[in-house]
Amino acid sequence: MPAFTAPDGTELAYHNVGEGEPLLCLPGGPMRASAYLGELGGLSRHRRLVMLDLRGTGDSGVPVDPATYRCDRQVADVEAFREHLGLERVDVLTHSAGGDLALLYAVRYPQRIRTLTLITARARALGVDFTEEHRREAAALRAAEPWFGAAIEAYEKVWAGSATEDDWDAIAPFFYGRWDATAQAHAATDVAQSNDEAGEIYASSGAFDPAAARAALAVLDARVLVLAGERDSGPLPRVAAGIAELFPDAELAVQPGGGHFPWLDDPHRFSRTVARFLGDGCVGTQERVGPLV
Repeated sequence: MPAFTAPDGTELAYHNVGEGEPLLCLPGGPMRASAYLGELGGLSRHRRLVMLDLRGTGDSGVPVDPATYRCDRQVADVEAFREHLGLERVDVLTHSAGGDLALLYAVRYPQRIRTLTLITARARALGVDFTEEHRREAAALRAAEPWFGAAIEAYEKVWAGSATEDDWDAIAPFFYGRWDATAQAHAATDVAQSNDEAGEIYASSGAFDPAAARAALAVLDARVLVLAGERDSGPLPRVAAGIAELFPDAELAVQPGGGHFPWLDDPHRFSRTVARFLGDGCVGTQERVGPLV
């Protein structure tokens, strides 16, 4: 398993999937091992996916200091990863909570970013969060589905703060565009892949300075893709559009029928969209947003 050493001495592992020009992939969770990304719906046919296991997850080592799980403190890991790969500028793809790490990396090392692909990504680093109201709005789109009654009852318990582990399992269908066998198998891997202790620290107090991050990224000299799922609540498509507006050169793509893991819902459309954005010869489906003022 290829690995490198972070500045604090923690050994960090990564996985290569596919061939070609590298695409640095930062997983979400927060603090979920990168294995859940799979081959990103066949994107590995266009790029070599270089998927980092964040510290304390997957095949990476556990740091001596748990405080280093905080998102801003992991930016140094991403820079060490770039240096290890010997790349001057990098194409970065990130998913979900990994969005905050990628954004903070772009804030601190803007000259190292060539493209930034944000897949159903969080943007707490920019002061954008996903609320209960957003979750309810997206959940209402699924009211006709056979699993909805039990799932929405469990969701109410989550919002009330009284959820059990079974309730958390019951709301999983809301995060997939289709609750089919593929989605169910994917959801079943979550517990084994996640570091809950690290996840609690990841976005803890002090991790983010939204005003400073917005100012820095307002002049980012890199192309950005913000890809949202039509059925996802984190972010809702309109919230994703607002995130895209924070960059000088951004594109918005809303995948029809997509959930929080859009590469599972429509692998071909997903990989085609991202590959086109990256300049890999595919005809894409993005709506152009930038340049924006």
